[in-house]
Amino acid sequence: MSDSPKSPAARKGSLLQTASAVAWSFFGVRRSTDNAQDVAKLNPVHVVIAGILGAAVFVTVLVLLVKWVVGSGVAT
Repeated sequence: MSDSPKSPAARKGSLLQTASAVAWSFFGVRRSTDNAQDVAKLNPVHVVIAGILGAAVFVTVLVLLVKWVVGSGVAT
């Protein structure tokens, strides 16, 4: 193993940086310079885990929103 800063084990991205990168990717807007910084800093395993958790939260919020709207009788 090499101790280069580009190796996944040596990447030190904070939880907030990972969450921010995943949130921006869900939104679909990201500058290429910020994307390049994320690739250099963030651990890919953490990004995948944060993406899965973010998708689960997104789906849960949508399901709860639909249940609330259908249950409240707001249909026109």
